[in-house]
Amino acid sequence: MRQPNRHATPVRGLQAGCGRFARPPTPPRAFDPKETPMQRRASGVLMHITSLPSRFGIGDFGPGARRFAAFLARAAQSYWQILPLTPTSTFIGNSPYSSDSAFAINPLFISPEQLVLDGWLDAGDLDAGYVQANPALADYEGATAHKEALVRLAFARNREKLATDAGFAVFCHDAAAWLDDYVLFQAIKRERGGQAWNEWPAELRDRRPEALQAVRQRQAETIDCLRLAQYLAASQWKALRRHLRENEIQVIGDMPIYVTQDSADVWADPGLFKLDGGKRPVFVAGVPPDYFSETGQRWGNPVYDWPAHEKTAFNWWIKRMAHNIALYDVVRLDHFRGFEAYWEIPAAEATAVRGQWVKAPGMALFKTMLRHFPSLPLIAEDLGVITAEVRELMAAFAFPGMKILQFAFGPGIAENRDAPHNYPRNCVAYTGTHDNNTTLGWARSGEAGEEGRNALFAYLGREIAPEQTPWELIRLVMASCATTAVVPMQDLLGLGEGARMNMPSVAKGNWGWRAVEEQLEASLAERLRAMTEIYGRNH
Repeated sequence: MRQPNRHATPVRGLQAGCGRFARPPTPPRAFDPKETPMQRRASGVLMHITSLPSRFGIGDFGPGARRFAAFLARAAQSYWQILPLTPTSTFIGNSPYSSDSAFAINPLFISPEQLVLDGWLDAGDLDAGYVQANPALADYEGATAHKEALVRLAFARNREKLATDAGFAVFCHDAAAWLDDYVLFQAIKRERGGQAWNEWPAELRDRRPEALQAVRQRQAETIDCLRLAQYLAASQWKALRRHLRENEIQVIGDMPIYVTQDSADVWADPGLFKLDGGKRPVFVAGVPPDYFSETGQRWGNPVYDWPAHEKTAFNWWIKRMAHNIALYDVVRLDHFRGFEAYWEIPAAEATAVRGQWVKAPGMALFKTMLRHFPSLPLIAEDLGVITAEVRELMAAFAFPGMKILQFAFGPGIAENRDAPHNYPRNCVAYTGTHDNNTTLGWARSGEAGEEGRNALFAYLGREIAPEQTPWELIRLVMASCATTAVVPMQDLLGLGEGARMNMPSVAKGNWGWRAVEEQLEASLAERLRAMTEIYGRNH
C-alpha cells in the first residue's frame, strides 16, 4: 500500500506563487478537448470506481458511473480522479496498488447492465444467484464470483459471434504485447490453484515454449474467456470515457510505480527486476519510517533492475506509459520520489527499517519518454521526504506535485509547503488523499492534535466544530492559487473515519467504502458548483 505523495506537478508557462501581482481571474472559458490537461484553473472529485453505487456489490462502468458523471457535470467539475484500474485480489487485501498486471483492467468493473445493452446477455440473467447485502460496502468476494459467472455465460452464448467480431479481433491484436502473457498467466494460475508463478514447475516458471504451448492447447477455452473479459472491460471503459468527454470531464488516473512479484509482468520479463536464481526478489520496495509508520512501509514489490531497463532504452516503460496515456487524460505517478532514488529493502527483512536509498535514472527515463510522446500529462506524487534532487527532476519536466491540506496544520505552518499561502500555481491541492483519514475523521480524532486544531483555527480566524471542518478545508483548497483542486467524495459528503478508503501499512479492511445513490444529491452538486464558480474553477 502506498503512502500518499506530497506535491503536484507544475505546468509549463504558469506563474509561480500567489500574491497581489498574480494573474487576475479570468471568466470561464469554453471547454477545449485539445487543451493540455491541467493548464487552466479547474477542480475535480476523487472517487474510485469501486466506490460508485451499483446493484452488484461493487462500483463499475455502468449506470452508477454515468450518474456520477452527471453529478460532476452539474457541479461544474472538470476532473474525475480515480485509483488504478488494474485487477485486484482478495488474497492481498483488494488493494488497487497490488495487481497481477500493470496493463489489464479489473473485470469487477464490467457492468452487467451494459452487457445487456450491448447484446451479450439477457436482462433476466443479471440477478440470478446474487443479492447485494450492503450497498455502502464493496463486496469483493461476492461480486467477483457473480461477475465471473456472467462473463462465462456471455462467452458461452456468444462464441460464434466472437469468431467474427471485428472489435474483438482488433483489441486482441492491439493488446497482444501484454494480453497474451496475461491470459496465459491467469490460465496457469487457475490450473495450479493460485500458486505463485515462481513456485511453478521449472518449465512453466521459466517459460519454456513447449510447456506454454501445451497450456494454450489444454486451456484454450479458459484463455479465450479471459480475453473476452478484458475486451468487455476495455470496451466499457472506452464508452464511459467517451461519455465523460461529452460532459467535459477529464479523468485523472493513477499509475503505481511498482508491480507485484506474483504478476504476469514479472513472469514475462524477470530480467527487468532484481531476482535470484529461483526468480524470487533479492530486494523489495517500500519507504522508510515516516508520518504513517514508525517502522516504515515494506510493500514487498520487487525493485527494478534499472541498468537492464536502460539497455532496452526503457522499452517496457514506454509501453506502460503509452497504455496509461491512452486510458486517462492525466496520469498521477505514484511514489514519484522513487524515480530519483528508491528505498531498497533486503527481501529477508520483515520491516522497512533496514533499507537504503538507491539512485534511479529518472532524468534519462523521462527524457526518453519525451522523445516518444509530444507531452507528458503527469502529476508527480511527491509526498513524504522529498529531496532537492527530486524537486530538480520535477522542475526539469514541469511536473506538478501534490499539496495535502491536512498536512499543513501544526508547528511551523508559516513555512509549511502544504499551507495554501505557500502553494505554487502549478500544483494539485487536495484536502486529503485515499491514504488519509477523511477530513471529518481527522478533525474528530486525535490525529490533528491540539496543536493542529489550534493552527487550523488561527488560520481560519475563528474556531469551528469538527462537522464544519470538511467544507472549510474544501473552501481553502478551492480558493487557493493552485491550478487544480481535488476533493475526495467523502469530504464533500462530510463523512467520518468509517468512510476512510485506506490505512497505509494495514493489510485488511481497506478499499471498502461506497457511496449510495441517495448521497449524489442535486443540492450537494449545486453547493459544490457555487463554490467552484466563486473561485473561478468552472470551465
